[in-house]
Amino acid sequence: MSEVLLELDNLKTYFTVTKGKVKAVDGVSFTLNRGESLGLVGESGCGKTTTALSIIKLLPKEGQIEGGRILFEGKDITHQTEDELSDFRWKQVSMIFQGAMNALNPVKRVCDQVAEPILLHEYTTKKQAMERVKELFELVELDTNLMYSYPHEFSGGMRQRAIIAMALACHPKLIIGDEPTTALDVMVQAQILDLINELRGKLNMSMLMITHDLSIISDTCDKVAIMYAGRIVEMGETKEVLSNSLHPYTKKLISAFPNIYAERKMVDSIPGDPPDLYTPPPGCRFAKRCHMVGGKEVCQVEIHPPLIDYTGKGHYVACHLWRNPDEY
Repeated sequence: MSEVLLELDNLKTYFTVTKGKVKAVDGVSFTLNRGESLGLVGESGCGKTTTALSIIKLLPKEGQIEGGRILFEGKDITHQTEDELSDFRWKQVSMIFQGAMNALNPVKRVCDQVAEPILLHEYTTKKQAMERVKELFELVELDTNLMYSYPHEFSGGMRQRAIIAMALACHPKLIIGDEPTTALDVMVQAQILDLINELRGKLNMSMLMITHDLSIISDTCDKVAIMYAGRIVEMGETKEVLSNSLHPYTKKLISAFPNIYAERKMVDSIPGDPPDLYTPPPGCRFAKRCHMVGGKEVCQVEIHPPLIDYTGKGHYVACHLWRNPDEY
């Protein structure tokens, strides 16, 4: 049986604004085993990045974990202080941020930035840290002669490799990738994804991949969780979810993705806008945009459907269609 590394139990993260609280993450639960990869997919604003920032406790000042638990190796880190989290970040969990040029300091040499977490967490000498940086450059397939260069002297793909090297600096057990290939061209994206896959297998790391691109999930993740309006609406093995989607939102997301092997036609779109998370609607949050509701009151009035494995195969869906199949 696989060992659980990370577990989110009914996580609720809200943002305090002038008019009240915005429920950015509202009851998210999942588990991630050691050596496993999970993809979080959904539209912009659905709560993917907020979920990730909650895990490493790097929320902006307006954000607050209002409920639930974050268990890492069985230990609840939800309400730990900054001092208690000092060894958790980088050594246990690290993050690959999107936009490598913005993540790197333009006036500091790349090697010094990669060495910074090593010097902070490993209590080693500068010489030993630089030796580790050299190993990391080789690991991510960067020319070690470029260690002392500045970020502007690197291409976009090289900067992203440097960010990956920084994330690996302290041998973390879990890496979170927040849109790690954003703004890179297609060929460089493929190279970076191949590198991430290779390193994950070589180092036996777990990974949480955040993206809106289903093709990235299919290439890199063992499991996928589809998020909508702060909640997970479908979750399971990647191949099973993408080939046999159950939730109407997942179906629409897949049909909105171009298929070069199918008939040439315009891809689908999802009409309407996501709900206001300050005052989320009763019932299913996707109901007003759902092509399968057909005026069904159960979807728009009852409580939000729970995430249940209706197949008995670890394929979870939160949809009244599956709770009340005879009504559809």
